[in-house]
Amino acid sequence: MMTKESLKIVYMGTPDFAVESLRALVEGGYNIAAVVTMPDKPMGRHGSVLQPSPVKQYALEQGLKIMQPANLKDPQFIEDLRSLQADLQIVVAFRMLPEVVWQMPKFGTFNAHASLLPKYRGAAPINWAVINGETETGITTFFLKHEIDTGDIIQQVRIPISETDNVETVHDKLMVLSGKLVTETVDNIIAGTVKSIPQDQFTNVELTPAPKIFRDTCRIDWNQPTKKVYDFIRGLSPYPAAWTTLDGKAVKIFEAEREAISTPGEKPGAIQTDGKTYMKVITSDGALNILTLQLEGKKRMPISDLLRGFKLAENTFFV
Repeated sequence: MMTKESLKIVYMGTPDFAVESLRALVEGGYNIAAVVTMPDKPMGRHGSVLQPSPVKQYALEQGLKIMQPANLKDPQFIEDLRSLQADLQIVVAFRMLPEVVWQMPKFGTFNAHASLLPKYRGAAPINWAVINGETETGITTFFLKHEIDTGDIIQQVRIPISETDNVETVHDKLMVLSGKLVTETVDNIIAGTVKSIPQDQFTNVELTPAPKIFRDTCRIDWNQPTKKVYDFIRGLSPYPAAWTTLDGKAVKIFEAEREAISTPGEKPGAIQTDGKTYMKVITSDGALNILTLQLEGKKRMPISDLLRGFKLAENTFFV
């Protein structure tokens, strides 16, 4: 009979988000045969310092075997992976795996994805859920297959997204949830109680994508309604951050409040301020009260601190 001590697991992940699930497995007494993570990243001015991934740092602390292939199709890596004779592979926030890798274990490979699949397939599901004003999201575990994020769903768990959540608060809630769902999924695989469901059976779900976010994705369009701009800012805060320009220089905006005011004749992007305590920016149907921002080359700061040392000219606009 298979137990959590005898089931050999290879765990694959890289960022902070993936550490929580690995920690849950280690602290739960599961058998981690190896951890696969990204190669160390060159850091510093000349790239002379190598920075290990958060998953590698945790794996080192726990004395786990670590594998860091530059190429997941590398024959030596494939051979080394096969020699572990893992029963199951778990992927959390990692790269797309070649078929030879995800088909290797007898119980397959499952992924923990930070959305309610089939909604928000892609690289940035948490950001897009908040940007689109969703009121709930969750974690899905599913078995890997060819097309990314399309495999049969094993389990899902949901959480609400509040009006004041940003991508950081949702990320942190989902990270903890992911650890619980990953261990629960492993337990169900061991018990033989998994009944996975093909995603094409979820016919009532709108297939909203969650593509990778680039700098241009993050530019604020002040011609949008207030709610849209508000959700856009919190869906990118604190990273990579929504931005706009002032006098040709980039300004990142991290926090704002919606203002239900009438602004007839005002052009979107126009700035209203008393020069001391507040800065309001006109949208298509109202305004946003900016709370914290960051001028190009400066630190992030509350609006009152900015206004103390920075005088805005009359009729100034964010573009």
